Amino acid sequence: MRRIFILGLVCLSLIGLAAMNALSQFEASSKDDLYSKIELFSYALTTIQSEYVDEQKPKDLIYGSLRGMLASLDPHSQFLDPDEYKELKTETEGKFGGLGIEISIRDGLLTVISPIEDTPAWKAGIKPGDRIVKIEDELTKDLTLSEAVKRLRGQPGTEVNITILRESDYKVHEFKITREIIQIQDVKDTMILEDKIGYIRLTEFREDSHKEFRKALDKLKSAGANSMILDLRNNPGGLLNIAINITEEFLAEGQTIVSTKGRRPSQDIVTKSKNRNHLIDWPMAILINEGSASGSEILAGALKDNKRAVIIGTKSFGKGSVQSVIPLPDSSGLRLTTNKYFTPSGASIHGTGIIPDIEVKRVLETADAKETTEKKIDEIFQNIKTQKTETAEGLPVDKTEDEARQRLLSDNQIQTALNVLKGIRVYQYFQNEVTITP
Repeated sequence: MRRIFILGLVCLSLIGLAAMNALSQFEASSKDDLYSKIELFSYALTTIQSEYVDEQKPKDLIYGSLRGMLASLDPHSQFLDPDEYKELKTETEGKFGGLGIEISIRDGLLTVISPIEDTPAWKAGIKPGDRIVKIEDELTKDLTLSEAVKRLRGQPGTEVNITILRESDYKVHEFKITREIIQIQDVKDTMILEDKIGYIRLTEFREDSHKEFRKALDKLKSAGANSMILDLRNNPGGLLNIAINITEEFLAEGQTIVSTKGRRPSQDIVTKSKNRNHLIDWPMAILINEGSASGSEILAGALKDNKRAVIIGTKSFGKGSVQSVIPLPDSSGLRLTTNKYFTPSGASIHGTGIIPDIEVKRVLETADAKETTEKKIDEIFQNIKTQKTETAEGLPVDKTEDEARQRLLSDNQIQTALNVLKGIRVYQYFQNEVTITP
């Protein structure tokens, strides 16, 4: 029996060694494959330097290679040269130059996620879902996201002409927009709408957003609010940690906010609320639409899954990936997709979005209720030159709180939210009422 036992141990050891040897050979072959491809890249680079008709700077060749490599991964990953990296850091502080739109590549087309409120793009009438088909006289079909961003940005005071295809009416519209320094006011229209129902519009998640949002909540408390509407329509996202901090205001300690999953187990993180002393437990309604993306989807998804708020509006954009900004030694950087995030129930919203509890399409007086026509990308660009162009009207800008309140009260989605909250409060009243029997 002892011999059999020892023989078994020897066999297991041999199997283990064989497995380890196979694994090391696999890793070695993977490294060899990588090194052989790097050798190929080096050979191509040297050939271009020596044989290309015009002399090229090594830096330009390397930067071009990095741009192509990052662009091949997904629409949100990109290489940032030192100026672009500096500009990105400036954006997250809430002040930058440009038109004021968040864009992405969707279905192969350059698509507006959302115009940022009170920016040139917003005032000109750009809408979520607009397809940017031309910038100046250049078709956008073969542009990468980073190339499109570079063409849209420029010095404040300069103009840029863009042509968009609006699928709601399937018409082409041309815009001439003057670039400005974009200063973001993230928290807007903090007020009591009626009957102690508060309202806050959150336009983006930037460095100071949580601090300003906390002030807005305190303002509603002081005004006697006992329920609230949080408007996340056309909120394109922003900083993940800020979205989490704001979500914590409404979830008790220990409740799950979001989970992120990456390539390595160390990237799989479940984030839970740490809120102990500033919990807002009012009845809540959250408004979302097709312009609500990323951080706003985290917030809405967390409060929906925790049964903390009623979600009203239309399906959100569906950007469920996390980009990490990684600095490189020469002050350039990588914006790299490193994780995907999931709502507390485990649902991925990447490509699908948040489905509202109550679907209500916004009704606008100027809206054209024609059905969206699906066409192939090639057809869109082939026909773009023959389409009649029209000028879209800009959006009105309210100057006083009373005007803003009247505008909000005439919004059919907000009216739905008001009615839902009033119903919840009536239900809570009957639930809490104590009946005394003699």
